[in-house]
Amino acid sequence: MEGLRGLTADDPQWIGDYRLLSRLGSGGMGRVYLARSEGGRTVAVKLVKAELAAEEEFRDRFRAEVAAARRVGGRWTAPVLDADTEADIPWVATGYIAGPSLTEVVGHPHDEYGRTGTYGPLPEHSLRRLAYGLAAALLDIHGVALVHRDLKPSNVLLTIDGPRVIDFGIARALDAVGDQTQTRTGTVVGSPSFMSPEQVRGHRVGPASDVFCVGSVLAYAATGRQPFGSAGSGVHAVMFKIAQEDPDLTGVPEALRALIGDCLAKDPASRPAPEEIAARLGPEAGGGPDSPWLPGELIASLGRHAVRLLDTDTPPGGQPPTLTTTRIAPREAARPEPAPASPERTPASGRRRWLPLAATAVIAAAATAVAVPLLTGGADYGDGSPSDIPARYLGTWSGPVLRDGDPTGQQRRFVITNGKVGEVVANSTSLGATYECRSDGKLVSVTAPDGRPALRLDTNVVRSIPAGRCAALGEHTLEAGEAGTLRWAAAGRTATLHRSGPATETVPAAFLGTWRRPDADGNGTQQITIKQAPAGNTVLTTVVDGPAGRCTAHAYLYAAEHGRLTVGPSVIDHPAPGCEPSSTSVFRRNGDGTLRRDFLGRDEQPRTYSRGS
Repeated sequence: MEGLRGLTADDPQWIGDYRLLSRLGSGGMGRVYLARSEGGRTVAVKLVKAELAAEEEFRDRFRAEVAAARRVGGRWTAPVLDADTEADIPWVATGYIAGPSLTEVVGHPHDEYGRTGTYGPLPEHSLRRLAYGLAAALLDIHGVALVHRDLKPSNVLLTIDGPRVIDFGIARALDAVGDQTQTRTGTVVGSPSFMSPEQVRGHRVGPASDVFCVGSVLAYAATGRQPFGSAGSGVHAVMFKIAQEDPDLTGVPEALRALIGDCLAKDPASRPAPEEIAARLGPEAGGGPDSPWLPGELIASLGRHAVRLLDTDTPPGGQPPTLTTTRIAPREAARPEPAPASPERTPASGRRRWLPLAATAVIAAAATAVAVPLLTGGADYGDGSPSDIPARYLGTWSGPVLRDGDPTGQQRRFVITNGKVGEVVANSTSLGATYECRSDGKLVSVTAPDGRPALRLDTNVVRSIPAGRCAALGEHTLEAGEAGTLRWAAAGRTATLHRSGPATETVPAAFLGTWRRPDADGNGTQQITIKQAPAGNTVLTTVVDGPAGRCTAHAYLYAAEHGRLTVGPSVIDHPAPGCEPSSTSVFRRNGDGTLRRDFLGRDEQPRTYSRGS
């Protein structure tokens, strides 16, 4: 299992709001620490190397890649929780995954930290779940226009309910400071034994490159060998084999050999897409809470690792803060008198659970030898430690923004969930005519500055379209209003928020499907596709084919009501010359069956679309 090593004089006590517990490791990008948030969540914090931080091109790319990675979610990746890309030495925090890497499980040479990890190749049923999980992770990563570029066994962690992919988007930032495989700091971008042919040749790397890497990872997991040889036999020899020779799939189970071979096709266009990989494996490969996928001895080892995590306490003093942080350790609060025990429960049941739920799930599974879903964070509010959020605030809220009582043309939307002080409890979206801002809100208190009941939130921008358009609001308040509303106030602006429709808000069937129109100059076509989606999610996809190439974009659903669809500003996925984002727009059905699109806040003519074939 991954080593937990004590902090040294070179390590800070804090990075951002995270108290460091131990060092997890180091790599081409920097050092990785095990840390805890003030709310008690266990995280992994990656601190960039100082020499990389000095490279402006790296910093620009790192900023963009972290912003994109924060949009990746789902069951198969480690979520990006927090980051400071503007710090003297940038850092990024992700959910801590309580599990070993595939390298450690399948085979890991002895190293200076004494890790051996020699479990050997995985059985076929484990390989199938591994393949399914990697394909599902790529769907999440590619869905936000990211390419991993360094998918290898050490970036695949094994948990009780499946694999998790980490470090997506990082290799692209490293690539900004060097040529194809070597940075000016001596860091190899991409592991030679797990590169794709296009990486080896220095060609453009796209999503299909990650699929090739999936094939290499699966072959390694099935046999304990890299399919094109290890770097020990010579980096250039391995690269030549990747570019020119067939993989060695000896020992790969027959049922998976064709799929892995297709992933390892030299031509990117011949490789299956992630969704095809998942389909070929079948839904049973996705597994469930009652379908163990790892050998019993490995599940037991995960439990032992969780016990070590339980025993990892915050260092009592640590080292003085370094240039990586100016954080001052908080004063120790006065300890409240313990409440008397209730006859119905033990004193322990009323205490706040500080242990990450990931570790709890692993221990329970190790004890029963039955796989259960792994929870990677958050608080459990069913053990006598309820959420700090009053129930009347929970849900989805939206309304128009005013400044000094006058409309601004901006809409504000909040999704508020359970949580404790110090935790992220709100996601907010600000939609203007030509921009979109998304922020996370951390709960500061449940009282306003004057003592009235209200939620006080501290926001951090996680998405800005266009880039740089949005600024953090700092602290702002949400206060209960009349008739079940919320009153929002921040930076001289206010809004009366009303409950939005349920999360399963329905787009009328008459809008669904594919629609087309000629371009204004008659030299191309524009196609839009409208699908069913909850508010705040992608509902519209646009493809424009013109003389200069293809441009694609998407837009989020703001509301589906009164026979209209309101969507936010478009987000360009793949640009082309002359491709520009559109503003917030409203769709209506015309009497002749066509679709009319009006744009808000811009002097743009309405567009009419006809039903596509």
